[in-house]
Amino acid sequence: MIHEETNNIPDILKKESTLDEEINYSLRPQRLSEYIGQEKVVETLKIAIEAALKRTESLDHILFNGPPGLGKTTLAHIISTEMGTRIITSSGPALEKGGDLIGILTHLEKSDILFIDEIHRLPKIVEEFLYPAMEDFAVDFIFDKGAHARTHRYRLEPFTLIGATTRAGLLSSPLRERFGITRDLDFYGEDDLVRIVERSSAILDLPTDKEGAYEIARRSRGTPRVANRLLKRVRDFAQVRAQGKITREVAMQALSLEGIDKIGLGETDRKLLKTIIYNYKGGPVGIEALASTLQIESDVLLDVVEPYLLKTGFVIRTSQGRKSTEKAYRHLNIQCKDDLNLFENNKNKDRS
Repeated sequence: MIHEETNNIPDILKKESTLDEEINYSLRPQRLSEYIGQEKVVETLKIAIEAALKRTESLDHILFNGPPGLGKTTLAHIISTEMGTRIITSSGPALEKGGDLIGILTHLEKSDILFIDEIHRLPKIVEEFLYPAMEDFAVDFIFDKGAHARTHRYRLEPFTLIGATTRAGLLSSPLRERFGITRDLDFYGEDDLVRIVERSSAILDLPTDKEGAYEIARRSRGTPRVANRLLKRVRDFAQVRAQGKITREVAMQALSLEGIDKIGLGETDRKLLKTIIYNYKGGPVGIEALASTLQIESDVLLDVVEPYLLKTGFVIRTSQGRKSTEKAYRHLNIQCKDDLNLFENNKNKDRS
């Protein structure tokens, strides 16, 4: 089980509750044996955990990279459970000063796990405190300034840092090289997502047939978090409109009401594609221009919207910017030349 935080831990550490009652309501797996998908990552972790337990040592530091919702946080908590240690969670933006990180590090006990989400957003001054902590299990304090400056090295208990990032390219080389295990999480296939939907349905005590689970899975953007979110929305629809059972027809009606099409594109995805096609004649267009046109933060487009569109081949990146593909035109039922010419003619009429 995940241990409760002790009273002597600073408030900054109390980012995530570990009460057993919350675990019962969670759809997240608690053990590697329950984890679905990412087989190579899971196998690597099983070996590393078993070896560390045999040696009674801490795990190597671990870095998980991948789009949001693929299981980085879940894996961190599973590792904590498998190792029988506490997990302390924080995030890159929350650690604004070196003192914030030092306060966490000095309260860690032997073999504790420190999980930092969005680790690529750590301020540089905070990141530099991590280097000796990760390599030598120590932090260096500097007293006074100038000619009277003195340093003191404070020894830490051996711990494991697990970092999660959606943009590994933004990590500095010194930080990235200090992780002993680095794994990329990829989008899930439909078969794995069906199993996830069926597992979550069982936890929620929700009757779901195979075709209903498949319909939810195929619209889940290859992402377990999205699958579970859509399942909950379909559950609401089924309980109000369909006697509580999820079938293919019920799932289709519920997800159409949510604006999710048959391959998982939502309103924002379609707006982005149409903006590239109509406003920028299919591209190329820079991400900042798209963000300004759509009135959406560029980080949201980069981390949340774009990865799936790139994966499915609706958008491609070029040195000049993003371009829509023929697949996007076909999916949106847009005839490239005719529709664009009609759009330009209508714009010209409006101007006149």
